[in-house]
Amino acid sequence: MGIWNFRIEDPPFPEMTVTEILSLPETADKTELYAALLPQVEAVIAGEDDLIANLANVAAMLKSAFDFHWVGFYRTLAPGMLVLGPFQGPLACVRIPFGRGVCGAAAASGQTQLVPDVDAFPGHIACSSLSRSEIVVPLVAAGETRLVLDVDSADLDAFDATDRIALESLVALIRARHFGG
Repeated sequence: MGIWNFRIEDPPFPEMTVTEILSLPETADKTELYAALLPQVEAVIAGEDDLIANLANVAAMLKSAFDFHWVGFYRTLAPGMLVLGPFQGPLACVRIPFGRGVCGAAAASGQTQLVPDVDAFPGHIACSSLSRSEIVVPLVAAGETRLVLDVDSADLDAFDATDRIALESLVALIRARHFGG
């Protein structure tokens, strides 16, 4: 098990590293999948300075590993407003005010929101009628929410403490790489 990398030594790309494969165990529980995924996420983002590129790859890696209904990021581009960033899945809401819906609640509070039934969440924004449960992990740096990781499932009660711990660890990797820890 491992990431397959190769370096292109001839110009015009002497420093280009390409990751070809996401290597995950074929028969594994959620804990084992996250354990295999997190070091690969760390390796992929370590070689790239561009935040958007890294968020795009992380969304793709999570979608590939878990086949979530929707996985992506919303970034804070104006005070009190989240704006859609890189994602995998069906079309999404573009702007979400802090305090509105699950993403807005996570952004406003700076705390992970784990919602077993989105229909029971006050003020839920139904960007997709197929989403049944959701977890949103904020990235807080210098006391401000800079972005949120939003993961939706088509199943009720799809997320638990294992997801919370692993996704918070993943967001911590992004924070360390792009926001100084």
